[in-house]
Amino acid sequence: MDFQLTEEQLAVQAAAREFAQSELWDGVIERDEHQKFPAEQIKKMGELGFMGMMVSPEYGGGGMDTVSYVLAMEEISKVDASCSVIMSVNNSLVCWGLEKYGTEEQKRKYLPGLTSGEIIGAFALSEPEAGSDATMQRTTAEDKGDHYLLNGTKNWITNGTTASVYLVIAQTNAEAKHRGINVLIVDKGMEGFVTGPKENKLGIRGSDTCSLMFNDVKVPKENRIGEDGFGFKFAMQVLAGGRIGIAAQALGIASGSYELALKYSKERKAFGVPISQHQAIQFKLADMATNIDAARLLCLQAAHDKDAHQDYAKSGAMAKLFASKVAMDTAVEAVQVHGGYGFVKEYHVERLMRDAKITQIYEGTSEIQKIVISREILK
Repeated sequence: MDFQLTEEQLAVQAAAREFAQSELWDGVIERDEHQKFPAEQIKKMGELGFMGMMVSPEYGGGGMDTVSYVLAMEEISKVDASCSVIMSVNNSLVCWGLEKYGTEEQKRKYLPGLTSGEIIGAFALSEPEAGSDATMQRTTAEDKGDHYLLNGTKNWITNGTTASVYLVIAQTNAEAKHRGINVLIVDKGMEGFVTGPKENKLGIRGSDTCSLMFNDVKVPKENRIGEDGFGFKFAMQVLAGGRIGIAAQALGIASGSYELALKYSKERKAFGVPISQHQAIQFKLADMATNIDAARLLCLQAAHDKDAHQDYAKSGAMAKLFASKVAMDTAVEAVQVHGGYGFVKEYHVERLMRDAKITQIYEGTSEIQKIVISREILK
């Protein structure tokens, strides 16, 4: 296996690192504190090509590989996981799903705006009772000939209040079960479609999360992606790719926590020497560095599998499972290395610790990842 990154990939990594440090670092604590959506920062990310990295240049995207996407996600997540989850949903779920399975008309209508950051996309699967179980959709899309009549509620939707385009999973034929599910493109402003208030979250507080309510929303037939009944397969495919993005986000949170802990350990003195010279701290740093390197290799393996058009269900789930645990463990240890200062907002690690927890929950909990992995290895 070639462990060397290409010049193009290194350039993307460097550009993402520079952007994160120069544009995201200042103000990240304030955005977290006040749950302020990073509208200006997202606009700049679109201008730099981070909102549609893997989309073909034909539709305004960067035409980059998944490895480059993982590298950029890690660098941005080191500083602001709220920005990176907005970026992840737009890239992995919305843009990729539209380009892979949408019609030419759908691609040309939506992708240029999504890739430029002019508009933002959202993916609506989770429901109050079903969670992320795509087979248990209570939201219905009744076939009315030339349109669908959409009714139901979606929960925990990232970019919920700020998106302009929503990919909504809904049940059209309950008797057909998962084969009766469709995915519809819903535009903000359609009559009968309203968004709920922003959730007051533990972490990723800069991103907006809310419920969506559909009351007899008329969605034109041309807004369906794929053939009738394709919605379940669509959801499974985009979620598999989405796990790679979330794994990269978790990796970035872990890397950011480690870098802050390493820097602090060289500055903070105890018993006359920097605490980095004490073996107790050295052991913590060694564990952090080892686990982060292992998580990074899993993320790059999953990205490589996707780029090589190989099955990435297992490698993506493994990357997400392990990287999310590493994010949580590393952030907790980074707080510990900082001691009392780790409990103070201005040192950033307490925010990273709060952000880390969500990586173990969205795109499927750790238990769901284990189900995916076990299903693959038992085939």
